[in-house]
Amino acid sequence: MTLSIPEDLFRKMKTFREIRWSEIARQAIEKRVNDLEIMNRIASKSRLTEKDVVELSKKINASAAKRLNENRN
Repeated sequence: MTLSIPEDLFRKMKTFREIRWSEIARQAIEKRVNDLEIMNRIASKSRLTEKDVVELSKKINASAAKRLNENRN
C-alpha cells in the first residue's frame, strides 16, 4: 500500500524519526475497519429505513447546533 502524504506533513513527520509511522498508520486503519464492522453489525439488525435515518440525522444536527449556540452565549 502506498500513502500520499502532503510535503509539509512529511517534513514534520521526519522530525520524529523514532516514530514508526507505518505502525501508526496500521493501527489507525485497523481501528477504522473495526469501527466499520461494528457499525455494519448494528445496521444489519436495524429496522430503520433510509428516510428514518435522514430524519434522525436532521434532529441530531439541529440539537447539536442548538447546544453550540447556547454554549456560546
